[in-house]
Amino acid sequence: MTVAIVKKPSPKKSKSKVKYSIAQTVGRLHDSGFCQGSEYFRHKDVILYQGDTLNEYLFNREFIDLTVTSPPYNVGIQYNSHKDELTYEDYLEFSEKWIRNCHRWTKPQGRLILNIPLDKNKGGQRSVGADLTTIAQKIGWKYHSTIVWNEGNISRRTAWGSWMSAAAPFVIAPVELIVVLYKDSWKKTTGSKVSDINRQEFMDWTNGVWTFNGESGKRVGHPAPFPRELPHRAIKLFSFVRDVVFDPFCGSGTTLIEAANLKRIGVGVEIDNHYCEIAKNRILNETGTLNFEEETDKPKRPDNGVFPKTSKSGYTASGNR
Repeated sequence: MTVAIVKKPSPKKSKSKVKYSIAQTVGRLHDSGFCQGSEYFRHKDVILYQGDTLNEYLFNREFIDLTVTSPPYNVGIQYNSHKDELTYEDYLEFSEKWIRNCHRWTKPQGRLILNIPLDKNKGGQRSVGADLTTIAQKIGWKYHSTIVWNEGNISRRTAWGSWMSAAAPFVIAPVELIVVLYKDSWKKTTGSKVSDINRQEFMDWTNGVWTFNGESGKRVGHPAPFPRELPHRAIKLFSFVRDVVFDPFCGSGTTLIEAANLKRIGVGVEIDNHYCEIAKNRILNETGTLNFEEETDKPKRPDNGVFPKTSKSGYTASGNR
């Protein structure tokens, strides 16, 4: 694998005030070096690439501090650009590829927050959570803990197996898993070292059972979105301000929205053009205005070595020209 060496630009004198803006229609851009995918959109500290997470050469360096993602569950959801009814063996192979790639692109103290099913019964009972956790550890991820997400959706249940009989009853838990993994070292000693979590949040969220509702696919325009509460908690609990937060299955952009609103740098990958557009519109609508001003007597916001300084159409790491 080729690793690009990026020279730090010489410091420039700051002016009294700088205006930041971004065009309302951002074409597909491409920055050579960092990513082989097409840069679909950037706004403030968020960048969205259209590309394939299964491509091991998609990124050319370790850049991730925290990955927060919910991959396809292989339960027959109608995605535009992904077949969600693979054989279980093919699904595990698919999972191994993208989990390995995330490991390759993650910094030594980086973490992976993996939202996956506990199990599934469509097409036969499968211990999905246990199997994906085992695969991740074989790749090199280290296991830290598991959070149980109680969605409270038992009312939607329709499959009972043998009704009121011991013959063949189905046991279905209305929960999902949020598996917490890390690369080399659990303790974070790099980055800004600035945490923005308050006392009550820390006490509540270090309890390993999280209870909040899921998200409506109809409202968001994506068949399988997760609620903003999930990445909101994960980002505040497991990353510092200005860390790089990554989602390899960006979908409707939920992780990037929360990353931007929590003053992190958000990088997302999505293979489908339609979902890229949905993510773009949500990011614009849910992360503040398009034009803003920032006083430069404060220290300049770092790009954390992630974004190419300027894209081919002139957009900088923070979305300004």
